[in-house]
Amino acid sequence: MTGDAAAAPAPVPRGAAARRPATAPPSLRDGRLEAALRTLELSVRGRLDGLLQGNHLGLVPGPGTEPGEARVYQPGDDVRRMDWAVTARTTEPHIRETVADRELETWVVVDLSPSLDMGTAACEKRDLAVAAVAAVAHLTRGGGNRIGALVTTGEHTVRVPARGGVAHARGLVRRVAEVPRAPEGTRGDLAEALEQLRRPARRRGLAVVVSDFLGEPTWERALRGLSARHDLLAVEVLDPAELDLPDAGTVVLADPETGRQREVHVTPLLRREFAAAAGAHRDRVATTLRRCGAARLTLRTDSDWIADIVRFALARKRTWSGGGR
Repeated sequence: MTGDAAAAPAPVPRGAAARRPATAPPSLRDGRLEAALRTLELSVRGRLDGLLQGNHLGLVPGPGTEPGEARVYQPGDDVRRMDWAVTARTTEPHIRETVADRELETWVVVDLSPSLDMGTAACEKRDLAVAAVAAVAHLTRGGGNRIGALVTTGEHTVRVPARGGVAHARGLVRRVAEVPRAPEGTRGDLAEALEQLRRPARRRGLAVVVSDFLGEPTWERALRGLSARHDLLAVEVLDPAELDLPDAGTVVLADPETGRQREVHVTPLLRREFAAAAGAHRDRVATTLRRCGAARLTLRTDSDWIADIVRFALARKRTWSGGGR
């Protein structure tokens, strides 16, 4: 969670479902961390390998910086990429394609505040956040690329320097998975983590923010600052209990970042009001991310997370290659 308060506090139950589906990321809480990380790596490699074939356009939310071929302008193209010389010569609007940088530096900001230590579907949100980091590491490695991470729990911050290589990528995912959980009642501060990434200024690259983006968007200013030098990708991690109350009579709602709890009787009216408020908050998050220039990938604890990443990556490739219009 980020900001001052939860927009939609989640019910108290925190364990994942007893029967874990094959599409869920492995649990990091059963005392078998190394086995879970190996399983996670095999899942990522098995279903994502070959997706990009070295083309960062499948993941990077932007076209890169190296000039490429000119092509005829199509509705929806970014007019800032207009090639005026070719346009004047052909008397037809053209834009200049660009290709991704050959060496990419990626920084992942991971929000592991207490609001991610819950899950009412196939897994905890924390498991899903670590899985997203593993996928980003896999999709951006190779070719001299480097990846680093900045992990915040609200209680402390862990920084992993940006380096290249498979061994470093594996170690980075392990380091994120090993970050201790903050005590209940600890407030997350995503804005502060983003500010730490902004200073000192780094070479242009990709900044990935993994969070549930609950609470007020106090992180907007810091994220806008990052957009001046980096392409942005926001990975939104959600649980269905944050979007819709269960039809279960009396439930206890809890905010893990304040410790406040409230027992409520769930009525049809309350469910509608809760769903409307949660939907309005998600729309606000989406609008704010769009203003910051960030692409948005949503992962849910009740969905096939790898399939969601594949769909997102393929959509990005089609968009930046001029197809899918």
